[in-house]
Amino acid sequence: MIRSLLVCLVISTALCFSSFAAEASRTFRAGTSVVDITPTEFPTAIAGGFFLLTSEKVNDPLLVRCLVLDNSTERIALVVVDNCVMPLYLADEAKGLIENKTKIRRDRIMISATHTHSAPPLCELHASPKAESYAAKLPAKIAEAVAAAVKNLAPAKVGWAIGNDKNNIYCRRFLMKEGTAPTNLFSGKKNDRAMMNPGHANPNKITRTGPVDTAVSILSVVSPDDKPIAVFANYSTHYAGVPGGVFSADYFAVFSARIKEKIAEKIGADKVPDSFLGIMTNGTSGDANCIDFLNPNRKYDYKSVGEDTAQAAMDVWKNVQYFDWVPLGMVEKRITIKNRVPTPEEVQAAKDHLAKLPDGKLKTGDDVYAQSTVKMADWSKTSEVPLQAIRIGELGIAALPGEIYGITGLEIKARSPFAPTFNISLANGFFGYIPPEEQHRLGGYTTWRTMSSFLEVDAEETIRNTVVDLLKELR
Repeated sequence: MIRSLLVCLVISTALCFSSFAAEASRTFRAGTSVVDITPTEFPTAIAGGFFLLTSEKVNDPLLVRCLVLDNSTERIALVVVDNCVMPLYLADEAKGLIENKTKIRRDRIMISATHTHSAPPLCELHASPKAESYAAKLPAKIAEAVAAAVKNLAPAKVGWAIGNDKNNIYCRRFLMKEGTAPTNLFSGKKNDRAMMNPGHANPNKITRTGPVDTAVSILSVVSPDDKPIAVFANYSTHYAGVPGGVFSADYFAVFSARIKEKIAEKIGADKVPDSFLGIMTNGTSGDANCIDFLNPNRKYDYKSVGEDTAQAAMDVWKNVQYFDWVPLGMVEKRITIKNRVPTPEEVQAAKDHLAKLPDGKLKTGDDVYAQSTVKMADWSKTSEVPLQAIRIGELGIAALPGEIYGITGLEIKARSPFAPTFNISLANGFFGYIPPEEQHRLGGYTTWRTMSSFLEVDAEETIRNTVVDLLKELR
């Protein structure tokens, strides 16, 4: 009996010392990196339009920005790419390369697109083709960025805060008077009541169709002696736009530059390392942009939007509370969702329409949607949709693979077990616009069936509930 008690005491003491040792050995580390992905072969296709556009001009560099976090038991990679969308095939290929290079598990990697409309297209959308040569080289560049961030891992502290910018985000979809909303012959919809971007002077608009998320959310990383390492931010406006058909990272790049400059102004340039990295991600912007159609037209551009969001981030950055160790977690689930595919009758009508084009060239929206209808006839009837939830201490992040509406993002935040929570759209894949079912009933662009809107009508509810469950699982 005494011998048994002595054995138990020895084991208990050993476990206790082991626990203390593990506690003492916990280290939180962070690493950042940037890799240039500006196109070098010209002319190259440029994304964002209905028709093929090419450009030979570069306004500012396109980049891959990467933040890797490690708490001694878990390692995650957050990657943001200056591009319009992040197709599933490309994200998966990049994750395979990253896993081979760094041993970071694929389901511990988040790769999102900023949604700049001034980058080479990574997949076919509308009548704009994929930039094949450019897309083929991108996965290796993404893997290079993550490998560099891992190499740069160093002790760090982390904190988070929520700012606000109401100046640059408004719902762009409007309920219209009956019979006044534009429709589309090959959209799978009839009697549309909603219209995107109706114009300031349009007398037929009634009201916005939904709310917007005005938060500017930040994850801030500093060294143990409080030198800034990174600010990883999130805002839910669509994009600002850079005129002239040039390659550009849009306001996302302006934010990155200005947040660094603002921090330097606050604490002194000598305390901000050259390696400091600002990152802006796209939130739930599927039905939002910078234009307020209910009030007189205002002046803004990508520079002013970058400035405003950087200031909103700076207003809360100075009061962030930092932790020298926090739990890290990332979980992923791939769910099967039905696609809205055209009927044989719709496909035939689209073929008949295309056959009547005088020179075979696509000139109108109906022409583009007719072509998409014919191409979608061969699509799979289902999609495998990846969803992620991320935990960084008491901060929760939902990663969603499409263009998500503001009301969806706000509900995810309200139901999340983490406070705060923010949402990153266009992450780990691209499954088009994902409107709530009630928005489908209103019709309008973003609900019209095409390559940029094709999941079943109730997909949003399934996605929203699943990602909330993933956040609860992390809890």
